[in-house]
Amino acid sequence: MSLDLVLITGMSGSGKSVALRALEDAGYYCVDNLPPELLVAFVELEKANAGKYVAIAMDVRSATSLPSVPAQLRELRAQGVHIRSLFLDSTTDTLVRRFSETRRRHPLSRQQGTHDETDPLLRQHALVDAIELERELLADLREQAHVIDSSTIRPAQLQSQVKAMLSAPASQLTLVFESFAFKRGIPVDADYVFDVRMLPNPHYEPQLRDLTGLDKPVAEFLAEQPSVERMYGDIERFLQQWLEPLAQDQRSYVTVAIGCTGGQHRSVYLVERLAAAFGGRWTTLKRHRELERA
Repeated sequence: MSLDLVLITGMSGSGKSVALRALEDAGYYCVDNLPPELLVAFVELEKANAGKYVAIAMDVRSATSLPSVPAQLRELRAQGVHIRSLFLDSTTDTLVRRFSETRRRHPLSRQQGTHDETDPLLRQHALVDAIELERELLADLREQAHVIDSSTIRPAQLQSQVKAMLSAPASQLTLVFESFAFKRGIPVDADYVFDVRMLPNPHYEPQLRDLTGLDKPVAEFLAEQPSVERMYGDIERFLQQWLEPLAQDQRSYVTVAIGCTGGQHRSVYLVERLAAAFGGRWTTLKRHRELERA
């Protein structure tokens, strides 16, 4: 059996340590903050020791050598190593709040020049600058990874999403369908976003308001709406046309986000239908962001 490697990268404060713990619970041998220069040598050592499951976390503290990682991953894949790249992301506002709450210093903050540490406005400005610089430095790794947006989810939800990722075959395209509420922001991990707020809203039907798109009465109500059927058909046709080219482009994951006002009814219903429709051809995962927050 060949070695299975999960590489975790992402924004500081986005939950990489939480993801690493989930992998450790799943039986992976985990290494945090491995210098990129040691990646190939470490994997070869694990192979020599008959290691099967390895997870490695890297962050922006290794910024000068991170550009070498994509080439190293190609080299390892050529050797038969199964690699999954996971990128943890969050909105800038969320990251600023987390750093402020924990009073931790961002690893790039010292590179942003000198600021008056007693001035909260200057401190926040320096933190935002450091976060945006980090985004630039990690952009190439993000482009080649499966992205999980941890902005609005709890650590337990993040661990569940990481474990769900592990259940998907590493050798084929995986579709992630995600419902969300626009009022809580668009998921930053979405490859495609569809706005369904113009569709009839079960929230205004008293007998349906407290239910969700997972419930049969809501599904039956929405299935009877011609505009809902047209929207479903448009999204399905779009994905049918472009998923095969994406798979041929060596994409491992594609996240399709469906948003409505509250993330309870319309978006949930459409995610369920789309996941069922595409599950026969592709590996599919489902996330209901707002329902999972409850």
